[in-house]
Amino acid sequence: QVQLVESGGGLVETGGSLRLSCAASVATAGAGTMAWFRQAPGKERQFVGAIRFNGGHKYYSDSVKGRFFISRDKSMGQIHLEMSDVKAEDTAVYYCAAGRPILSSIRTVNGYTYWSQGTQVTVSS
Repeated sequence: QVQLVESGGGLVETGGSLRLSCAASVATAGAGTMAWFRQAPGKERQFVGAIRFNGGHKYYSDSVKGRFFISRDKSMGQIHLEMSDVKAEDTAVYYCAAGRPILSSIRTVNGYTYWSQGTQVTVSS
């Protein structure tokens, strides 16, 4: 069974920075796309960003573009989410996902097969 192991998260002040990491097996990561989603209380799970693991092409939601950056470590089967200039509205549980979405599904929950357990990110004012 594929496992995605997430680390990072916690409490950060408005305007600060935080880094999330997600580890999958090299085979899982190399097979397709890894992504970050987030879910705030009472809201639907929302796309944050994704990376095509082999080609390295990246996709971001408009709400985080220019503030959040995704990187990958191919040898370790890991991706990272560098969060900067965080805002109160970034508060959510963040999930890592892996799958083989086609381009039209890359920003959708249904595009991914495997999910991490989630980690809480809280932005304080």
